[in-house]
Amino acid sequence: MASDPDHRPRLHVIGGGLAGSEAAWQAARAGIAVTLHEMRPERRTAAHQTDRLAELVCSNSFRSDDADNNAVGLLHEEMRRAGSVVLWAADRHKLPAGGALAVDRDGFAQAITDRLLAEPLIRLQRGEVTTLPPPDWPLVVVATGPLTGAALADAIGGLTGEASLAFFDAIAPIVYRDTIDMERAWFQSRYDKPGPGGGTADYINCPLDRPQYEAFIAALLAGEKTDFRAWEKDTPYFEGCLPIEVMAARGPDTLRFGPMKPVGLTDPRTGSRAYAVVQLRQDNALGTLFNIVGFQTKLKHAEQVRIFRTIPGLEQAEFARLGGLHRNTFLNSPRLLDGELRLKADPRMRFAGQITGVEGYVESAAIGLLAGRFAAAEAQGRALPPPPPTTALGALHTHITGGAAAESFQPMNVNFGLFPPIPDLRGGRRGRAERKPALVARARADLGEWLAENETRSADTRASA
Repeated sequence: MASDPDHRPRLHVIGGGLAGSEAAWQAARAGIAVTLHEMRPERRTAAHQTDRLAELVCSNSFRSDDADNNAVGLLHEEMRRAGSVVLWAADRHKLPAGGALAVDRDGFAQAITDRLLAEPLIRLQRGEVTTLPPPDWPLVVVATGPLTGAALADAIGGLTGEASLAFFDAIAPIVYRDTIDMERAWFQSRYDKPGPGGGTADYINCPLDRPQYEAFIAALLAGEKTDFRAWEKDTPYFEGCLPIEVMAARGPDTLRFGPMKPVGLTDPRTGSRAYAVVQLRQDNALGTLFNIVGFQTKLKHAEQVRIFRTIPGLEQAEFARLGGLHRNTFLNSPRLLDGELRLKADPRMRFAGQITGVEGYVESAAIGLLAGRFAAAEAQGRALPPPPPTTALGALHTHITGGAAAESFQPMNVNFGLFPPIPDLRGGRRGRAERKPALVARARADLGEWLAENETRSADTRASA
């Protein structure tokens, strides 16, 4: 058994994305030596552009940071309390984004890379892992994410006997700020909701009247799309990240009630609400780049430029990055993983991140956080109960380890629907209004007890070592 000087086994984490970085950090902070395997830059992917750890390849938003009213905001809070390196970096590189937590993607990834490289117990090893872990790797976390290499995916599939499921994840275009016509566009957050910095004008808004909107929809539907590769043709989309042209094909008003909804926004030039609005969100700390919110697409690059320049305010837009689409693979986790995220067919292997069937940056990192803690506890010979299902961490964990039906398992964001109900709430409108505050209060109390219990068990283990 491969181990380090204190005779504890070394943890091997495969994949240096959000989940892998978080798993490595949590294990190292618990005193476990870690080898973090990252294939970039020796092997690149269609989505990544750098060799940094935890590089963001889609949006730069971690979504709502409202811990009182939003499940993902509560998950942010819980991860901060658990010492998450991902939330540490996000908080230090956050950008104006209304009530959301958006980050400067370059600064964020560099901060995580620097911090992990500075940790003495973490060793970064570049190069692709293409086979199942060798016998002398007793503790493994597989966090290869949505772009798991074909060779490793095939090896995992052969071991489990399960065909991997897959869905498409999408990349939204990024526009240079100084090419947006602010004579036609304006800054405003929806409903003037204050962001982390207190501002109420964090988004650039481009208004469309009805003829402009209808022409835009027609162009999306007629635009030339990139052909799918043979292995992508039968892969279903994830509903939370549909290409804009797929949404448009569902009906002429779908986008007006989706990413182009005009509610909560007032055009200062007319004093009224536009028929539809395209929003752009700051993408880097300098404020020189803005991404088009919700505009993930399979349109060919030339078509994107042509069609998106019909949007008022973007007629002269220059694009730092155009949209794209790639396939994500994930396990049928309720069937394949146990309560400690271990593969039932080979318990020395844990899985974390999007490959477990969670959707979203924060959710992926959250499962990495748990996998790292579970692995560290095993290395120290102590038991670690999972977080209570009444917490955001626990609700997400429970969903992928048995809470969801294996027969219909699909990727899931954290949401209050995953939390156990509070039975003594009264019914009716008042009961619904009391539901979220009650769920949040219970989660905060239960997480505090879980963290305290974990610290006590860890301290006892250290004392007896």
